[in-house]
Amino acid sequence: MLIEAYLPALMLAATPLPTTLDVVESDAEPSALAAALPEPARRMIDTAIADGDAKAAAAVMDVARKSYPQAVAEIDVIEAAWRHRLAEEKARQEAEALRQLASAPLFDNWKGQVELGASRSTGNTSNFGLYGAFSAQRKGIDWSHKLVARADIQRTNGTTTTQRVLASWQPNYVVQDRLYGFGLAQYEHDRFLGYENRYTLGGGLGYGVIDSSAVTLDLEGGPAFRLTDFTAGATEPTLAGRASLDFAWKITPTLQFSQKGSLFLESEDGSASALTALDTKLIGSLKARFSYNVQYERGTPPGVDPVDTLSRATLIYSF
Repeated sequence: MLIEAYLPALMLAATPLPTTLDVVESDAEPSALAAALPEPARRMIDTAIADGDAKAAAAVMDVARKSYPQAVAEIDVIEAAWRHRLAEEKARQEAEALRQLASAPLFDNWKGQVELGASRSTGNTSNFGLYGAFSAQRKGIDWSHKLVARADIQRTNGTTTTQRVLASWQPNYVVQDRLYGFGLAQYEHDRFLGYENRYTLGGGLGYGVIDSSAVTLDLEGGPAFRLTDFTAGATEPTLAGRASLDFAWKITPTLQFSQKGSLFLESEDGSASALTALDTKLIGSLKARFSYNVQYERGTPPGVDPVDTLSRATLIYSF
């Protein structure tokens, strides 16, 4: 309730009437406190507290202090008791949430999204494209899990020009505050960048550099083992260093910018990827996404461009 709704009654309470305090004990004499605050003003404070709007209740008490300076001590006692009850209720809710989280089955508490997009053009050039992605995340007390799967197919004039698949699982374990350890299991397929299959196992440490309601930024780094089946027929195991970032900025309640990137450094080869996206909310759980993806592969076969880019517009359903 807006503070303006309480002002008339506060200003009309001109004559102090006796009242009692039953919220907390006070060092002041009860009779002195009871004589300070007019009963109509006290009722307005009680009503504001009962409405459950913390900002409005605090504002009403501030106005009451200015209107009745002789009642400041009593109002302070009322506010202290109110804030104590709020703290107790918050602690109770947090404890209950942790209890439910700890006892939840493995397949509960997952949140994620499904992303779909398609393109079709005819005429001088015939083109067909299909893109699908799935991501899900489960947060526990100490452990969290991230699942990602993507598939992208493009055909031009009857010839496949893009065939890219990625699937990964990343478990995270909270070490302290924003610091966490992680593991990574990942599969990739992209024969147009020179490999049929690539398997990656890795781990390391991550840190939440920024963690606010509007902006988040996570940085990760650690070693990785990669096994690659190249299109030329060779299979090569390598050790690599991995670094990644995950940035999200909620510009408005309906508009979000994000940037995800990863880099693998090996002795002779290496790869990098970056996904820049702008999401806008449409209706309910449905969003539209405009994104730009860059893939880089060092050591590609002769005649193969090491950089592959793709712009797309897709629809996202969150669950």
